[in-house]
Amino acid sequence: MKKVAFITLGCKVNQYETNAMAQEFLRKGYKVVEHTKVADIYVINTCTVTNMSDRKSRQMLRRVKDLNPRAVVVACGCYAQVAKGELEKIEEVDLILGNNEKKKIVELVEEFQKNNRKELEVEDVMNQKEFVEFGSVIYTEKIRAVIKVQDGCDRFCSYCIIPYARGRVRSRKPESIISEIKKIAEEGIKEVVITGIHIASYGKDFKNENYRLIDLLEEINKIEGIERIRLGSLEPLLITEEFVSRLVKLEKICHHFHLSLQSGCDETLKRMNRRYTTEEFRNIVKLLRENYKDVNLTTDVIVGFPGETEEEFNRTYEFLKEIKFYKMHVFKYSQRKGTKAAVMSGQIDGKKKEERSQKLIELSNKYEKEYNETYVGKEVEVLWEEEKEGFYRGHTKNYMLAFGKIKGSEENKKTEGRKIENTVTKAKCVEAKQDHIIVEM
Repeated sequence: MKKVAFITLGCKVNQYETNAMAQEFLRKGYKVVEHTKVADIYVINTCTVTNMSDRKSRQMLRRVKDLNPRAVVVACGCYAQVAKGELEKIEEVDLILGNNEKKKIVELVEEFQKNNRKELEVEDVMNQKEFVEFGSVIYTEKIRAVIKVQDGCDRFCSYCIIPYARGRVRSRKPESIISEIKKIAEEGIKEVVITGIHIASYGKDFKNENYRLIDLLEEINKIEGIERIRLGSLEPLLITEEFVSRLVKLEKICHHFHLSLQSGCDETLKRMNRRYTTEEFRNIVKLLRENYKDVNLTTDVIVGFPGETEEEFNRTYEFLKEIKFYKMHVFKYSQRKGTKAAVMSGQIDGKKKEERSQKLIELSNKYEKEYNETYVGKEVEVLWEEEKEGFYRGHTKNYMLAFGKIKGSEENKKTEGRKIENTVTKAKCVEAKQDHIIVEM
């Protein structure tokens, strides 16, 4: 039995597609092993969102050949899509596949092994008009399933290469999504994560249909067995009064929203080609907090964008102090060849980017701890995932990481421990740490 191993870099969409590829190999009689083990085939599902992502992709491609010099090394995904020429220079890489070729990966790998046909065309995703279906039940963890509902992006933010790697917006048919989630519910999985490249655009490409993300969520909410629906990263302008008025009626929606801010300065946002202002973002946050009293808001922020003056950064800093996100994913601006921002004047040096990054990370840690502290003494609901170092690990509905111990005798703990994974239980928060809470069950 031939063995195949996977390394996934980047977003949840890549996670979904890696699992789809793995299942295709399993159907053909292959065995999937950990990427640290010796395998006959190594598939690196690459990311290209930053220069660091590119570098990490190249490192992984080179590293796996050390485990088995005779293995077939496959580069696929976004970096492979936009930088085939760069990857062709890496001696260890045997096969380069774009995003649309992932569905045919087993066939293409076997053709390579048979004929040593290395030169394959990477299809131009910009011409892709239909959502590529993998046609199988996909899940990434025992208790949580990632569901890809959409691909591509039409926004073309000035710093972002992803539209060129993923193409235009293509939405998956609702009946396909609902069918997959029903099968997932039958597997006993309780939480689904709705993901895509730009899920706020879901449905905009449907012809003669007025069907959008909120319509899909209402259908998912009715599926028996699913207890939680978590949303991936959202375009802020999706959050309107009409959207929220329908969303709050869906009891399975998790009260955690990841709103991609990128900058708290209007001038910087304009150069980024983001299509909202800080005032609009402020009102969106207000709307969510009025409707969800326990809402947890997280975000992405880019520091050191071309032309970002000290004054502009300080405006961002003050805006973030006002909003008080639970967690901020801070990125130092990375020049991406082929984007408008790459040739903008006023590029910021690395040292300044690092200083600004550290300042925002410190702010993020502060607000994360403060938010966690508000739950001490309160009851929370936790979906338990695994046992780790004597504690059970899980997440609350609003995405706080929780560690808990079961009270009682050792025998009771053993009995309960076998039952706790993939269950939702109530627990009391007894202590707050910087990045998690401690609960008693």
